[in-house]
Amino acid sequence: MLSKRSQVLEESITLAITALANELKAKGENIISFSAGEPDFDTPQIIKNAAIKAIEKGCGKYTAVAGINEVLKAVQNKLKKDNGLDYELKEIITNVGAKHSLFECIECLVEKGDEVIIPSPYWVSYPEMVKFAEGVPVFIEGLEENGFKITAKQLEKAITAQTKLLILNSPSNPVGSIYSKEELQALAKVLEGTKIMVLSDEMYEKLRYDNVAFDAFASISEDALQRSVTINGLSKCGAMPGWRFGYMASKNQDLISAVKRLQGQSTSNICTITQHAAIPALNGECEQDIENMRKAFQTRRDIGLEILSKIPNISVYKPQGAFYFFVNISRIEKDSMKFCQKLLEKEKVAVVPGVGFGMDGYFRLSYATSDELIKKGLERIAKFIDTYTA
Repeated sequence: MLSKRSQVLEESITLAITALANELKAKGENIISFSAGEPDFDTPQIIKNAAIKAIEKGCGKYTAVAGINEVLKAVQNKLKKDNGLDYELKEIITNVGAKHSLFECIECLVEKGDEVIIPSPYWVSYPEMVKFAEGVPVFIEGLEENGFKITAKQLEKAITAQTKLLILNSPSNPVGSIYSKEELQALAKVLEGTKIMVLSDEMYEKLRYDNVAFDAFASISEDALQRSVTINGLSKCGAMPGWRFGYMASKNQDLISAVKRLQGQSTSNICTITQHAAIPALNGECEQDIENMRKAFQTRRDIGLEILSKIPNISVYKPQGAFYFFVNISRIEKDSMKFCQKLLEKEKVAVVPGVGFGMDGYFRLSYATSDELIKKGLERIAKFIDTYTA
């Protein structure tokens, strides 16, 4: 009865683990959850005020599919100010979160049999979106010693006549690694002379540590700009996960027009109130709130690293951005699902198996929670590992 297309989709493992943890909490279990991929900070007040004002002014009608001019101009200004990118308003569209941006891009670009290169470990939804579009995910393993990032040589080797897209995520989920400008230049050089588009997922752009620089892929060269779809939103760097504000920008006018048609026949415009609320965030009016959040995440990262470094038989990459640890447990258990299930059962700690990110023998731990819970949860994990038997 169901379409074949719908049956290829697997449930998001991060959402499934989070739902299970919440269900156990509701039953009275003392669960510490490190599974959620969202800031635990409240949305900045200036954003809330903009939403309230929009509601009071009666701004609840339909808008143009791409969004109101004010929010499109705010996105345009943000991309110019933060990333040095010049886009016309007609080259920008707002979406129901950056996940929606990615989904619509992939649906409008990928045909049956098209190959999409995805560096691994990857965010869980990338390959599922490609499969839904009847494309073929092609994985390139980023080595741990290289911060789990792919190299230009690996990319060149993976390209075939069927390659349609490359998906890049920097700072990355689940690792927190950031591609340097030199690394992006090397990747961009490989793509010159091809028709391969690049979906650049830059959701964690402002959550960076130790003064590590960030460069948008589209800013690398004119060629990179022409082949890029810059995707971003406010779920992470604006503490607005449930508001569902994402956007894309591309010089490929055919793509933007196709996405508008697809969105026009599915969601129409995104929530009108969310559009108004996003404007101050995009205009930099809550930068201090974001900076306070970033500093707190860096402190939490450092607390977590200190504890994790003392646990025998595991290792962890030091995140440069985002708010995740990707912990290597392969010396004690290669089956990450088995490990995580036992951890939740015995120590009441929820983390996400690495297999969901394309790399078994690891788990992802979100430190988007309090210092106290990080310490308490990692103590439980240390105790669990100390007595672990496969």
